Amino acid sequence: MKSSNPVFARSAEFNGKGTATASDPSQWQIDLNGEGSPTHTGRGTGRMTLDSVVEKTAISLGLLTVAAAVTWFMIGDLNSGDVTADNAAYSKAFIFAMGGAIIGLVLSLVNSFKKVISPPLVIAYAVVEGVFVGAFSKVIASYVGDPTVVFQAVLATVVAFAGTLAAYKFFNIQVTDKFRKVVTIAIFSFVGVMLVNFVLSLTGVLESGGLRGFGTLGLVVSAVAVVLAVLMLIMDFDYVERGVEAGLPERESWRAAFGLTVTLVWLYIEMLRILAILRGDN
Repeated sequence: MKSSNPVFARSAEFNGKGTATASDPSQWQIDLNGEGSPTHTGRGTGRMTLDSVVEKTAISLGLLTVAAAVTWFMIGDLNSGDVTADNAAYSKAFIFAMGGAIIGLVLSLVNSFKKVISPPLVIAYAVVEGVFVGAFSKVIASYVGDPTVVFQAVLATVVAFAGTLAAYKFFNIQVTDKFRKVVTIAIFSFVGVMLVNFVLSLTGVLESGGLRGFGTLGLVVSAVAVVLAVLMLIMDFDYVERGVEAGLPERESWRAAFGLTVTLVWLYIEMLRILAILRGDN
C-alpha cells in the first residue's frame, strides 16, 4: 500500500516495499483467516484488525490523557494572586509545554520514519505529548479564565472526529492518489510556514505570535488547520480500512494508532485555540 502520509510512508507494508502487500491495491489479497470478515477477528491472529487499531488507539489516547491530567495538576494555579507563585507556575507551564513539544516532535519524527513501528516509542510519544497538551491547556484555560474551555475543546474534537468518520462511511469518500498528494503538500506547507512564523516570533521580528496570535488572523489560521486536520483524518481512516482489508501484520495497528493520535492532538489544539480566541473577543 503506497502512502503519501509521512506517518505510514516508512512502513514496508504500507509503502508497497514489503513482501506482505503489493503496491497495487487491485493486487491485494484479503486474508479472512476463515472468519468471514477481516475487519473483526480475534486476538492472536497476527493480522491488523479494526479491533486491534481501536485497542491500540485507546491505549495511546488513554496514556496521553493521564499524562495531561497529571501535568495540569502539577502546574498548579496560574492566577493565585501571589505574583511569585504565579510566575513560578507559569515558568513550570512553559518548561512542560516547550519540553513536551520538542521531545514530542522528535519522537513523532522517529516514529514516522521507522520502517518497523516500535510500540514503546508510540507509548513514549503519547506520554510526552500528554505533558505538552496538559501544559498548553492549562495556559489557555488561565488566559480565558474558565477551565471548562478545555472540556468544550475535547467535545468539539470528538464531534469533529465522529462527524468526519460518519461522512467518510456514509458518503463513501474515496481517497485517491491525487487527494493524498494535495493534502500532504498542503500540510507540509502549513507546517513549514508555522515553523518560520515560530522562529520569527521568538526573534522578535513578528509581534504577538504573528500568524499564531490570538487575534482575527490567528483565528483564520486555526480554522485552516482544522480543515487540514479533518482531511488528515479522512486519510487516516482510509489507511486503516485498506490495511485491515490487506491483512497487514498486527504490529501495524500501532502505526495506525500513532497516526490517529497525532491528528487528534493537532485537531484538539486548534479547537482549543479557536475557542480561546472567540472567548477573548467577548
